[in-house]
Amino acid sequence: MCKMGSMTSTDKTPSKPSQNSKSSSSQGFTHGMFRRFASAASSHLGSPSAFFIALVIIAIWGLTGPMFHYSDTWQLIINTGTTIITFLMVFLIQSTQNRDAKAIHLKLDELIHAVKGARNHLVDLENCTDEELDELQKEFSDLRVRYTHQIELVDDKGEVKKVLQQTKKVVHHKARSKKETSQA
Repeated sequence: MCKMGSMTSTDKTPSKPSQNSKSSSSQGFTHGMFRRFASAASSHLGSPSAFFIALVIIAIWGLTGPMFHYSDTWQLIINTGTTIITFLMVFLIQSTQNRDAKAIHLKLDELIHAVKGARNHLVDLENCTDEELDELQKEFSDLRVRYTHQIELVDDKGEVKKVLQQTKKVVHHKARSKKETSQA
């Protein structure tokens, strides 16, 4: 499969990266400031109040149109403003999504690592090639097909019985056969 993560099956905590160099310290400070800014901006700009403020700005701009005789400058103001805001928001949203995706991957990796019997090579799957992911997806698809045909039922005595699940087509075919037999 793909390369395993930095944790072995006996490790309980992932190793922390060292920040010994001066440049990584200043870079960490810059990244930390940007992360906090991006997180706060995404939180506030994704709120209903921010949407309402944007609507008010657009309404004010629209109402000032007759005052400025719908000039090119009047149109350029809204076009330039929205373009700049959209351009900056792309980076803020992407940063927040990258951070959220990384956190989810790490949480899932920890769950896989912590569960006894889980395949630890599934940790860090996001670094696999597309071909490796396709192969793993096919494996899970085959497992799903194999195990959805088998259902465990508990009877009145508490004993587990294994029953093969029939597809809708088979059930429909049998129901139709019974109906035809009873009519004959």
